Amino acid sequence: MSNEEQRKALATLLGRVIPAEAEELGRIFAAAGHELALVGGPVRDALLRRPVKDLDFTTDAHPTRVLEIVEGWADAVWTIGIEFGTVGLRKGEHLLEVTTYRSETYDPKSRKPDVSYGTSLVADLRRRDFAVNAMAARLPGREFVDPFGGLDDLRAQRLRTPGRPEDSFSDDPLRMLRAARFVAQLGFTVDPAVMAAMKEMAGRIEIVSAERVQAELSKLICGSHPRAGLAVLDASGLAAYVLPELPALRLEIDEHHRHKDVYEHSLIVLDQAIAQEEDGPDLVLRLAALLHDIGKPRTRAHLPGGRVSFHHHEVVGAKMTKKRLTALKYPKEVITDVSRLVELHLRFHGYGDGEWTDSAVRRYVRDAGHLLPRLHKLTRADCTTRNRRKADRLARTYDALEERIAHLAEQEELGKIRPDLDGTEIQQILGIPPGPLVGKAYKFLLDLRLDQGPQPKETAKTALLTWAKSEGVID
Repeated sequence: MSNEEQRKALATLLGRVIPAEAEELGRIFAAAGHELALVGGPVRDALLRRPVKDLDFTTDAHPTRVLEIVEGWADAVWTIGIEFGTVGLRKGEHLLEVTTYRSETYDPKSRKPDVSYGTSLVADLRRRDFAVNAMAARLPGREFVDPFGGLDDLRAQRLRTPGRPEDSFSDDPLRMLRAARFVAQLGFTVDPAVMAAMKEMAGRIEIVSAERVQAELSKLICGSHPRAGLAVLDASGLAAYVLPELPALRLEIDEHHRHKDVYEHSLIVLDQAIAQEEDGPDLVLRLAALLHDIGKPRTRAHLPGGRVSFHHHEVVGAKMTKKRLTALKYPKEVITDVSRLVELHLRFHGYGDGEWTDSAVRRYVRDAGHLLPRLHKLTRADCTTRNRRKADRLARTYDALEERIAHLAEQEELGKIRPDLDGTEIQQILGIPPGPLVGKAYKFLLDLRLDQGPQPKETAKTALLTWAKSEGVID
């Protein structure tokens, strides 16, 4: 195919995915004497025939001028990113961002980039993170612009920076983490020169805010190939700064191989958890699968005969998970849910080979709460034994547990277990005001409910009075 034929083919391909609103906006900017180009991810995804969602544009018009140009055309405008040169728009069902040609650099001691505006599309593309994201389509007309060989990199499924990777990562250290993220999302490989620079400069990631690191890590975890992205984090040394618990899982294996490689085991559990997802990537489940054993390095003990134990690693791991996710500024509900799953991931194994009493089943459901479906998936994913007979036995045992849960749920509404007496009734029966004693009595009745199932109110009242006398609450 000649260059001219290729140019026409690319314009046709881009035309299939670029909405009419983008072409219209290009004509408006041209009429106003300014350039406009679709740039970055949307162009890359269009060429990969991936769905194109939000549309990113770049222009030589400064932000205040952009506001003037789109006035009366856009259905909505927002300026939350205007200090960095970005104006957000909505036109119909499309979300668009228009950013002035710019460059940004980090001072070695600052977490915020210094932004300066430019006048050249090629210069703007040069400052992009990777060549596959440094392609553009000028509008109107969809002229393809690829000064740094991004199309060749797409074909080779390779991540390479437009210029020297050391310069790129110095300008914005987060780009190193983006490399791992794009590996996870696209299944690409990292160019050797880029990987070498990442290893040399990994420590620079500390200058980036926790919020930006968290956003990239979440995208990596929720990518189509998270194991590959995590491998890049580990190999580059970035993991030691953003998720140090991951490389710490590489425990030395005893000479008799009596315990597993915890690092590899955790990645397999992640794979097996993902295989059970039903409605797309589940960040909470994936984080729990990856982190479920991070307490093992701290709890490892060598026993006689070359054996190794990790007593209470689930409790230690839950605390470590909470600390790490808090440092990464994850939302409170994500921190709570992931930590709880880590804490509960061994609960199933504490009941032997299916010898579950009704009381144990109730407590399992009660403790898991809304996380029960995820706990089912995590527990099943945590079986990585190569012993087929053992794996089948564990699966059958868990099948039986789920059947018991379903059976009891029909009888007792397990997800809504409450004591047989509420707080008001407790106060009336015991003649006490609101306070800590009511909470203790409530917990006693809840334990009774979990152990013995639903009780008539008179039975519960008798038990409450007996407990209150033994505790000295009443005479």
